[in-house]
Amino acid sequence: MVPYHKQMEALIASFGGRKPKLLLHACCAPCSSSVLESLSPFFEISLYFCNPNMDTLEEYEKRAEELKRLVSEMKLASEVETVIAPYDHECFEEISKGLEDCPERGERCLRCYEMRLRKTFDYMQKNGGFEYFGTTLTLSPLKSAAAINEIGAGISDKYLPSDFKKKNGYLRSIQLSEEFGLYRQDYCGCKYSKKR
Repeated sequence: MVPYHKQMEALIASFGGRKPKLLLHACCAPCSSSVLESLSPFFEISLYFCNPNMDTLEEYEKRAEELKRLVSEMKLASEVETVIAPYDHECFEEISKGLEDCPERGERCLRCYEMRLRKTFDYMQKNGGFEYFGTTLTLSPLKSAAAINEIGAGISDKYLPSDFKKKNGYLRSIQLSEEFGLYRQDYCGCKYSKKR
């Protein structure tokens, strides 16, 4: 298995104290919590909440508001900007066609990761100044860090490799979720993950 976390640490060490701008795709506040804590000393971060897979606008807005609340209340090493993309569920429905019965972590999920990472990279290209883009998705023990990193690296060499569940990252996210009273959803966001 590729040590993505060590790759990220080596890249950060190469900065020599400089803090490049990072566009970080955020799936939710709980996953973002420990990731922000670990990355804010090394990057100027803009969180990009773009998750067309969410099954309802209500769920999308609830998670977006919780993310903004976390950023406003959490004491981080540097200020974090939060960007909320418009809710565009149709693009998720489009990539899911024919894959409705796929198991979790199957082809539908891979397409969903790619859709969200491509949208993040597109935002990065249209809004200058970012040197890297990445995602909080690798924090989840239910998601394949290898698959996510392969997709990200395939989009651009500006992708930040990661496996945020390493070094107790997931455990820390649970602690921070309790500390800030965060809404911890029990499904990834899409209607298919509710069926598992």
